[in-house]
Amino acid sequence: MRRKKPLPPIEKLSIEGIAKKGKGVGRTKEGQVVFVKSAIPGDVVDVNVQKKQRRYLEGKVAKFHKESTDRVLPKCEHFGTCGGCTWQHMEYQAQLRHKQQEVTDALQRIGGIDVTDFKPIIGCENPFAYRNKMEFSFSSRRWLTAAEISGDNAVKDRTALGFHIPGMWDKIVNISYCHIQPELPNNIRNKVKEYARKQGLSFFDAREKEGFLRSLMLRTTLSGEVMVVIQFFHENKDARLDLLDHLKECFPEITSLQYIINEKANDSIYDQEIHCYHGTNYITEQMVDLSFRITPKAFYQTNPAQAEVLYAKVLELAVLKNTDVVYDLYTGLGTIAQFVAHACKKVVGIESVPEAIIAAKENAKRNGIENAFFEVGDMRKVFTDDFVARHGKADVIITDPPRDGMHKEVINQLLKLKTLKILYISCNPQTQSRDLALLNKEYNVVLSQAMDMFPHTQHVENIVLLELRK
Repeated sequence: MRRKKPLPPIEKLSIEGIAKKGKGVGRTKEGQVVFVKSAIPGDVVDVNVQKKQRRYLEGKVAKFHKESTDRVLPKCEHFGTCGGCTWQHMEYQAQLRHKQQEVTDALQRIGGIDVTDFKPIIGCENPFAYRNKMEFSFSSRRWLTAAEISGDNAVKDRTALGFHIPGMWDKIVNISYCHIQPELPNNIRNKVKEYARKQGLSFFDAREKEGFLRSLMLRTTLSGEVMVVIQFFHENKDARLDLLDHLKECFPEITSLQYIINEKANDSIYDQEIHCYHGTNYITEQMVDLSFRITPKAFYQTNPAQAEVLYAKVLELAVLKNTDVVYDLYTGLGTIAQFVAHACKKVVGIESVPEAIIAAKENAKRNGIENAFFEVGDMRKVFTDDFVARHGKADVIITDPPRDGMHKEVINQLLKLKTLKILYISCNPQTQSRDLALLNKEYNVVLSQAMDMFPHTQHVENIVLLELRK
């Protein structure tokens, strides 16, 4: 079999922008678009081309001729390998600048939206140690560095506890320290790995579907509560008990210690029974004067400090009156609904995940909120004329859909209702802009407020305020 001839390198390419997935973008002298991993605007680089498509090329930096003034030394030793913090090599204010531009470009170019007021992006007070949830995979096939592969000595230990290499489902990069999660969960992860290696416990082999230790979930709260969930591929009672007891003794700070025996082909926990070994089966997050119980399967904003800033901004922009009826579409655990409940007559949340709605109702009861109501089901089937008849027409609608945005039937219902004000929160400016282009028939976009929920990544949150055309 003949090997493909290497593609010729590109010399002295000027990086002028950032692509959707965080790669640097430049153009050759002939006008060909080139996406370059780990390059940022202001860099001038030679590029080894790795992929050629009809409309673009992809490659990696072979040599720097000039480094961007926005370039900084990444904190993390795993940067560029684990695929998590794609922008840790960029100064934080520059990250914010590019995220603001992404939102502006999406609304104007994709949506064709004329925004009356673009507010400056709100950054994180602390862009490190902000994530309250991380999931790590055990593996018997650790990703080897170039030095290990080319070295003379055979690599004896191939075990890892860390993240999947982007695009490689069976290769895991071993993580020593993750700078976007707090110190304690880092210490717990490393203690689990150290203990497992000393005891000779087998790490999961994704190809062969064998091994004892499968995954580790770590969740924390701003008040210091900690949840640990270990997923085992099969039962080994003695080894399981010894590991759990070891963790309990080493880390008395653990609030919730749980485990799962998962013999399925995939490691999704949502159809699995979770066993609480020590403490409670939940941890509790505080937000202003509200508390929310978080279980292993529950969704909660992964940047809780910035989530409070986000919800406060939503409440500010909504300008609610005590006579207002509010709909909270895609309510999740009902956090936004409960956050705004004190300022309105009634708030009704809709969510498709039954467990989330159960948790929303329980949290509202514990928080003493009596004017928040929740319904479960597919948004298209729940958000109907009958729903409106039962709860009354909304004065304000808050919608926070998943990355794919809202279904056209949901948008059509919004257009039909002609609610005076809509607040659209999105983690994907592209799908948000697509939806806004449809809502533009009846609504003006009067304000856009970008917010950074995920520092050192290309992801950005955006709040848009829509008002019914007069």
